[in-house]
Amino acid sequence: MEYGQPQASTGGSVVRAILSLLPDWVEWTVLSLIAAWLVSLGAVQVWRRIQYCRAVRAGRPIHAAAQYGQGRGADCLGSYAPPRRPDADGD
Repeated sequence: MEYGQPQASTGGSVVRAILSLLPDWVEWTVLSLIAAWLVSLGAVQVWRRIQYCRAVRAGRPIHAAAQYGQGRGADCLGSYAPPRRPDADGD
């Protein structure tokens, strides 16, 4: 054991061991797919932020998922749904 080197975590050594068993082309393909997935997550986040800013600037409603009269997600729970309050007006 060398004292100057930091020890790898257990998860990192397991991933390194699994990747060393694969052929090089599979290893590079898996790593590139993971990188593409991470880049696409970032791109979707930026796209949503741009859409949000455009909606705010245009004065449109921000979240259009719950339209009037649509109800809440608890309406789909059936017998597990919480009881409705008598003073609730559906918003």
